[in-house]
Amino acid sequence: MTGDPKGGLGILAGGGVLPRRIAETARDQGRSVFVIAFEGQTDLSTVDGLPHAWMRLGATSKTLQALHAAGCGEVVMAGPMKRPALSSLGLDLRSTAAIARAGARVFGDDGLLSVIVEEMERDGFTVIGVEDVLGGYLAPAGTLTRSAPDARALADAGRGIEALTALGRADIGQAVAVQEGLVLAVEAVEGTDAMIARAGALQREAARPVLVKGRKAGQNDRVDRPTIGVGTVDAVAAAGFSGIVIEAGQTLIVDRNATVAAADKAGLFVHAMPFDGART
Repeated sequence: MTGDPKGGLGILAGGGVLPRRIAETARDQGRSVFVIAFEGQTDLSTVDGLPHAWMRLGATSKTLQALHAAGCGEVVMAGPMKRPALSSLGLDLRSTAAIARAGARVFGDDGLLSVIVEEMERDGFTVIGVEDVLGGYLAPAGTLTRSAPDARALADAGRGIEALTALGRADIGQAVAVQEGLVLAVEAVEGTDAMIARAGALQREAARPVLVKGRKAGQNDRVDRPTIGVGTVDAVAAAGFSGIVIEAGQTLIVDRNATVAAADKAGLFVHAMPFDGART
């Protein structure tokens, strides 16, 4: 148990390093944490040395019981989640009822995660965003690397923003790859890194493509914030892209110093800009 008036922090952990960063930061602040690790989603290294429980993604009742037993008052969701078919989740009765209430919106990119948030709140938990724990992880506006995007790359960024705006209305993906105005690929269920690899194989003999990543219009900011890190830079470099354009003030950069250093080493740019019509 913890003396924090908000109670312990429950972490619903997807993949990658972000859930571990949250746990370490919260513990450094003197707060207790409890990790819900999901089978087929969470990395083993995330829970090493931390109190945790392994769950199926569809086991809502057991997840809530474990968080209550651990004394959690707040819950944060962090890390990418693979989107399995609903039929493969082994839904418990509470999950089934929640999905029935949600209707068709559960089939969107963030739909299932939003339903999980609603069930957490229904059970008395306060669901917070990653940035509420990891202050300073949201990208500031400007070029973060030694290399900067040229006019052609910024034009591709503009085209990517237009595509993301359209995709966001249908709750599909957070990233696109653009080359000289041509949208090579859009992120769907496969995730950003797989989309980057697919786009790399589709690029033309021309100026190198740009990855554009940002928040979907109307997105619940407590669910699946757009995120980049060293792995994103490595994927972009391997695919032969020129750089990454992200939405300023909305996109999380995990291990910013290491991410920028990796981009500098690869000769790539990382540039953050508003996605509300601005082009700089």
